[in-house]
Amino acid sequence: MAERGRPRGFDRDLALRRAMEVFWEHGYDGASMADLTAAMGINSPSLYAAFGDKQALFRAAIDLYGRTDGSLTDRALREQPTAYAAIEAMLRDNIVAYTDPELPHGCMVVLAGATYTSRNAPVREFLVEARRATEADIRARLDRGVTEGDLAPGTDTAALATFYSTVLYGLSIQARDGVGHAELSAAVDSALRVLAAAVPQDLRA
Repeated sequence: MAERGRPRGFDRDLALRRAMEVFWEHGYDGASMADLTAAMGINSPSLYAAFGDKQALFRAAIDLYGRTDGSLTDRALREQPTAYAAIEAMLRDNIVAYTDPELPHGCMVVLAGATYTSRNAPVREFLVEARRATEADIRARLDRGVTEGDLAPGTDTAALATFYSTVLYGLSIQARDGVGHAELSAAVDSALRVLAAAVPQDLRA
């Protein structure tokens, strides 16, 4: 039997996907409950019964984003054979996603909490922690590159991790502002020259 307030045939996964797209496009504060329930095809009691409050729904949407459209960074850092290849794939794969005409432009984790008020402080801090985790993952991959010898000993991986997370988030904002793939790709080319300098001479193409 369906839970009270929940319509027959309720598809929780599809409803969450639609909520994710609303938050991604409009941000946490910009997404009204009316926007969310309309996109999800449910009423407010059904939303609360299935997900809890708006903040809980947002956290679930961010988790879904990290497992789907937002998984490119994790995949690049995990699967590429060298630190340089990992950073390059991270940046290039993301600009393809950021400029996909079928999706909201930019990164949800960067853009969904861009407006700060005292009311949404927990949401903002949640997103800050997610971005810090990404920077830590980038540094870990660069550290691995030093250990495995595809980056020079003494490479300042902390500074590079901050630099490349800043580049990644900046690309997201530029994409939301309408900057196209070609322009973003040129920016990535410039950013990668910094890392190329840390690749040992005998490994450079």
